Amino acid sequence: MNASHRRPVPLNKAYRLLNHGPTVLVSAAHDGHRNIMAAAWAMPLDFDPPKVAVVLDKSTWTRVLLEGAGTFALQVPTWAQLDLTDALGNSSGREIAERDGHDKFAAYGLQTFAGVATDAPLLEDCAAWLECRLLPEPPIQQRYDLFLGEVIAAQADARVFAEGRWHFEGHDDLRTLHHVAGGHFIVDGEAVDARPLAPVRPRLSPG
Repeated sequence: MNASHRRPVPLNKAYRLLNHGPTVLVSAAHDGHRNIMAAAWAMPLDFDPPKVAVVLDKSTWTRVLLEGAGTFALQVPTWAQLDLTDALGNSSGREIAERDGHDKFAAYGLQTFAGVATDAPLLEDCAAWLECRLLPEPPIQQRYDLFLGEVIAAQADARVFAEGRWHFEGHDDLRTLHHVAGGHFIVDGEAVDARPLAPVRPRLSPG
């Protein structure tokens, strides 16, 4: 993606980048190492200041780097990145490093760019990026594998997200993904707006 399509997102609107429940890619860097993985269980928690939650299994290398760095990034992949998203969710950065001596970014030929608030690598061609500061909660991290973060910078592809709303018409390859199971995903469809609905007034019984 041409960098000219990236636009900052106001932090009080950053929750809308995740509010429709997309699959995300989680990246982190620490002590000379970096990794990226797919996560289906991520969500916004608040909008001012914006907070997010993501589930990271204890076996993941990204979790180790995230805890060490105290920062991480969530990126929202697109339909065009379907196969890559599945691959990043089913491969181990630790195993690739031990076997081949390099990381997932080299293994899959990934192009990244630097964020504005963290050292986490940001993957090119996604629809949105959220840089986060870890909000340490050791009990829930250990018991539930649940990590909380405060969004400290956010960007989105202005072709599909502007003025606080997603609008994918004319950009099918940029539609976001929702993982179901076993490599099966659903792609975002048509945007619709609800109409005001007046409550029905009960009829009075005669007499």
